[in-house]
Amino acid sequence: MQRDYWYDTSRLPGNLAAAESIGKKTAERTLARLNPRKLKTQNIPVLFRSDVASSLLRSFINAIRGGSLYRKSTFMLDTLGQQVFPEHITISENPLMPQGLGSSAYDSDGVATQARNIVESGVLNNYILDAYSSRKLGMANTGNAGGVRNLSINHNDKSFDDLLKEMQTGLVVTEMMGQGVNPVTGDYSRGAAGFWVENGEIQYPVDEITIAGNLQKMFSMLSFAGNDNDNPGSITTGSWLIEQMTVAGD
Repeated sequence: MQRDYWYDTSRLPGNLAAAESIGKKTAERTLARLNPRKLKTQNIPVLFRSDVASSLLRSFINAIRGGSLYRKSTFMLDTLGQQVFPEHITISENPLMPQGLGSSAYDSDGVATQARNIVESGVLNNYILDAYSSRKLGMANTGNAGGVRNLSINHNDKSFDDLLKEMQTGLVVTEMMGQGVNPVTGDYSRGAAGFWVENGEIQYPVDEITIAGNLQKMFSMLSFAGNDNDNPGSITTGSWLIEQMTVAGD
């Protein structure tokens, strides 16, 4: 037995995808997972499909939140102004985006929000601070009480198929399980399922594997973020190609 899902969301009902297309995509994703195989333990490139890559972006944001910083419970402590991603990566927040799912002129503290680059050319420009955490840290309030709004990462104009060709041989991750993320050290280990890739093409589904690494190193090894950012929600990201991770199987 295999299962999968898909959905859509919008502020405007007329922009929602047709129910038939949602059902078709769900069926296609489910059928593609039939008859999975296992992998041997190895170090290989890993491509996080866009709908799971968003969780990596959330892990980054959680690591630079004020609460984690003043408690000194994050692997991103004292990284402001440092290179944390490759130079081709920019991560932005735009709370004033028209009809954006996360749009708001004010944060939960009543502080005005503003568009900004949190990461620019790979360098961390800003933390995520509200009124309380900014006072604790002696820093300027960034208007992020209640979180970030309409987060996005730039892309390299490469489609999902382009990223498969860049990877050549490796693992596409389409599902992750468990909570194996240490916010203090950045150590990352989660159950996963996906597809094995050879010669830049998907060969067969795989499951019952574990992917492991360290988030700070994974961020620095982000080779490409794709342009396949068609996932519903307030986080806009394409698929992420990480140069190397440990995949544990048989």
